[in-house]
Amino acid sequence: MSTRFGYGTNGFANHRLDDALAVIADLGYRGVALTLDHHHLDPYAPDLARRVDAVARRLAELDLGVVVETGARYLLDPRRKHHPTLVSDGQERRVDFLGRALVVARDLGADCVSFWAGVRPADVPPDRAWTRLRSGVAEVVDLADRAGVRLGLEPEPGHVVERLDQALALRAELGEPHALGITLDVGHCVAVEPEDAAACVRRAGDLLVNVQLDDMLPGVHEHLEFGEGALDLRATLAALEDTGYRGLAAVELPRHSHAAPEVARRALAALRAAGTPDWLTGAERRVRADPTAIRTLFPVVGREVGRGPVRADDPVGLVHGTVDDAARARLVAALPDAAELPDLYRYGDDAERRGVLRALTPDTDPAIGLPLVRDALRTNDTRLVAAALGPFAAAHLDPHTWRHGVLKCLFTGVPLTVVHDLDRRADDELLRMTADYAAEREAAGRPVPDDALRLLGRTP
Repeated sequence: MSTRFGYGTNGFANHRLDDALAVIADLGYRGVALTLDHHHLDPYAPDLARRVDAVARRLAELDLGVVVETGARYLLDPRRKHHPTLVSDGQERRVDFLGRALVVARDLGADCVSFWAGVRPADVPPDRAWTRLRSGVAEVVDLADRAGVRLGLEPEPGHVVERLDQALALRAELGEPHALGITLDVGHCVAVEPEDAAACVRRAGDLLVNVQLDDMLPGVHEHLEFGEGALDLRATLAALEDTGYRGLAAVELPRHSHAAPEVARRALAALRAAGTPDWLTGAERRVRADPTAIRTLFPVVGREVGRGPVRADDPVGLVHGTVDDAARARLVAALPDAAELPDLYRYGDDAERRGVLRALTPDTDPAIGLPLVRDALRTNDTRLVAAALGPFAAAHLDPHTWRHGVLKCLFTGVPLTVVHDLDRRADDELLRMTADYAAEREAAGRPVPDDALRLLGRTP
């Protein structure tokens, strides 16, 4: 799998940090989720810079990636667990801590800093808690921008933000800042989300900057080893692969430190077993050994891997494609050249044609790829049109045909988000054509598509 598996240091609470890193690396993990705590890289230590430098060198020696976690229980208050939070009194101490974590993450070269909202105190009304949270997160986003490190807001059971939709709503209220991404604990999805973990992964999509892996039971916030709860691990890992997630996915078992090495070994074995897409892996091997095998494999892909959308917010796969689209693209990538593509397209059904189109890359031979793209743009099949306007078309399609492809999207209701490199390739002639189209609709008393207005720089 492309996903990098890691392990959380909060599951090695009885180990020195250096020993924990060594065990995690020796087991075969490729990264760590490092919880800043008094015994594991204390962010308030007087010699913090020296300690961070030493940890950074050790991570490099062990070839481990890292994300920074901020869920230490008694780091800020020795009497009250997780206090203060972003929704409680003393919020400024939590903001200061997260600022320190961002600096540590920057100096470690970490992927992100993960954080959560906090539980609403009984004496704080919900609207006031949300206002506090919004202002606190805005401060932390500013600190993240200065540090050049992304944040991952984690929905946490029982917190003001406990579900993914709440995290996305907060991000929208803040203007969808680039620095603010999503941390997703797949066990939490089992415990509190209305949909399964795979659907949550697809809904978060490219906002995912950090993933925590564990099992849970519905309605129970207890981190369990894989197989002890209701998580569909194979489907969850497949969703991470299908959506192109390339960050760290770290096992989160904070109450298993008493048997950390053995628990970590079992977890990695389960992840490797669940993350092996058996049929597709075998099909790729067959295509590499005999390129003509793709002729019989291509038609059965949907039956073998499924036909659902890659992302839940794209229910027909118009923008991001379907699971079988992605699988067919992998089979095409296993070919030594593009010689098989014309026949796969010519004799295939609509799904197989989409698979060919989505598999085209800027490196595909234009003599082979261009006739396929032009044919797709002549159809009225919106999913073929959407698939045709990917990276290959952006690199090779002539300006006239490309402009008409964009206009066809506007005519047929295909979102312009499918058009690869639209900002770079949009020229004055495209804007003129779009303006004429908009004027014709306005003259006829018909609404102008929002995408056309955006392209013309007008507010929808």
